Amino acid sequence: MIIDPNTGKPLTGNDTTAAQPEGIVGAGDTAAPRQAEDANTYIIDVDMSNLQQVLEASMQVPVLLDCWSPSSESCLALTPVLEKLAREYAGGFILAKLNVEDNRDIAAQLGVQSVPDVKLVMQGSLSGNFTQALSEAEITTFLAQHQVLPAAGGGPNQSDQAAQALENGDLDTAKALYQQLAQDAPDVPEYRINLASVLVAEGNGEEARQLLDSLKPEDRDGAKARGVRARIDFISEAPTPEAVQSMIERNDSEARYQRAMRDLADGHYELALDALISLVKTDRQYGEDLARKTLLRVFDALGATHELTVRFRRQLFALMY
Repeated sequence: MIIDPNTGKPLTGNDTTAAQPEGIVGAGDTAAPRQAEDANTYIIDVDMSNLQQVLEASMQVPVLLDCWSPSSESCLALTPVLEKLAREYAGGFILAKLNVEDNRDIAAQLGVQSVPDVKLVMQGSLSGNFTQALSEAEITTFLAQHQVLPAAGGGPNQSDQAAQALENGDLDTAKALYQQLAQDAPDVPEYRINLASVLVAEGNGEEARQLLDSLKPEDRDGAKARGVRARIDFISEAPTPEAVQSMIERNDSEARYQRAMRDLADGHYELALDALISLVKTDRQYGEDLARKTLLRVFDALGATHELTVRFRRQLFALMY
């Protein structure tokens, strides 16, 4: 049964004598998705005859309960996306589809007030839900936030999902995915380096540094790890926002450099690179060639193939030669 985590009361009845739903094998504690002859094994239509067994399966595998209506345009747009993900996750979760117009009593028991209403059931309890037609990326983020990941060999590339989440500023999702990847593949240093990047973005630079220090020497000293270390250093070296504000009217080399460092710490790399290139052009001697040296550190942080690295390295070369 689904247990309401707020009240501790069941949202469904506890009749366990109903027929076993197609696509689920076993019963009670052993319920689990059958190995698929085709990917639709993980997509199940739910009614009163099989609801309890589907919910019992959540003790072994997450169940995404899609409460939908054929008269809702939002539902008609959302359901194909959910079905696509169910096939791609290949057993990472079961998609259970409940037509609320045909099953009004169940919908009332579940507290469905409008559709779509997609409920995530894990270990017999309601873990979360959403009530609008989310995009595929938003749904995968929702699933990752609840530790619902593709089965081995299935689903979207988790590394790509994590990278996209980090780019979008969704640090919780990126962190959960990289932690899982690092745990599943401890011999792949890239996952721990990327996790360190997330920690830096969270403001946990010291924890990130310790994680990098735990790598093998050849990985610890590689370009990607050096880049993360550079970002940690930029944050530690940058003036506070208040200090930058106090020099906002100044246009001397020191003020320009400090503003660039603040931009680096805030992740505004293009602004910082523009300022540093300008400083190299107008005051090469400032800080014993400090602007040029900092540019090289930024290139290291971004990586050799990053668009900003390629563009500004070309500008720096033109200034030097």
